[in-house]
Amino acid sequence: MNFNFSGYQITALISILPANESLFDDEIPNYNFPPQKSKLLKELMGYNKHRIASSGTLASDFIIAGFQHLFEQNIITPNDIDALIYITQSPDYLIPQTSTIIQHRVGLKNDILCFDCNQGCAGFIHGLFQAFFILQNPQIQRVAVANTDILSHKVNKKDRNSYPLVGDGGSIAIIERSGVRNEIFCFNQTFGANALAIHIPAGGFKLPATDATAKDFIDSDGNTRNLNNLVMEGASVFSFVQEYVPVMVENLLEYAKLSKDAIDYYIFHQPNKFMLEKLADKLGIPHHKMPHNIVENFGNGSGITIPLNLCFNLANNPEPSLKICFGGFGVGLTLAGIIMDLEKISYQNIITLKE
Repeated sequence: MNFNFSGYQITALISILPANESLFDDEIPNYNFPPQKSKLLKELMGYNKHRIASSGTLASDFIIAGFQHLFEQNIITPNDIDALIYITQSPDYLIPQTSTIIQHRVGLKNDILCFDCNQGCAGFIHGLFQAFFILQNPQIQRVAVANTDILSHKVNKKDRNSYPLVGDGGSIAIIERSGVRNEIFCFNQTFGANALAIHIPAGGFKLPATDATAKDFIDSDGNTRNLNNLVMEGASVFSFVQEYVPVMVENLLEYAKLSKDAIDYYIFHQPNKFMLEKLADKLGIPHHKMPHNIVENFGNGSGITIPLNLCFNLANNPEPSLKICFGGFGVGLTLAGIIMDLEKISYQNIITLKE
């Protein structure tokens, strides 16, 4: 599916991370594998360190801290926000929606639209879609897209397939109208037949969490987990990414009438370094145009890898405008992409949550 917008921009962007940093080398004794094999995997996948939230930290804590920082720095005021889109798969409660709790905690006005979106790896892209749709109403001036997750609380610490990858954190992007009528080209596809390639078996109404679902077992690959933990079929997800993401990129480029070389940067969700390098090679894109250093420094925080990528790799770029191809892919299984001119973002920062 293709659709387009024009005249919107990201005016402020902040990423919020936990202070605690865990090293892969320190975690090797937790896994049911020879240390040497784990070290070989480290080199291949780009494992190094990742940010892990404390046990009592909520995903909403990252967003509350981010808003407070933006207010303290006079980037925006609570009355500036007309809509809050909150993207997470780590809600504070099943009921009510967490966006309303954030609205109260940070003092946003009552005349505001609040939405929760249950999305994972493509969450930031879906948040931008929603913001662009909402901004088509002339009464809406400014939308906050808040994306956050705490994946480390969902993954077994003895699961070498998943735990070394994950990272926690949040991001807030402020979206407004632009003085330039720049075209924004969008793409989305959903492959629900493969939805369970990334899932948590227990904890929902289909299979409530119990003592039985919390009992650890060793899977066929030698990883320890239980039914309350995140399961990712790595081979299936890798095949999905390698088969369908290039099609998405080619579709977007054709839709926007652009060549691959016309794109300054491909800012994609980052499952791991290996997958991004293979994807860049398949697309014929130089590695420096597709930054892939988020997992090795912070971990895979689901949808937040895209805004964190911008803050970490492009915040100091001197160019007044960059043509960016955004790509999100994963949970769902979902593909989502955007090609847009990214004007110089007036405020970008990475801050640490005081837990």
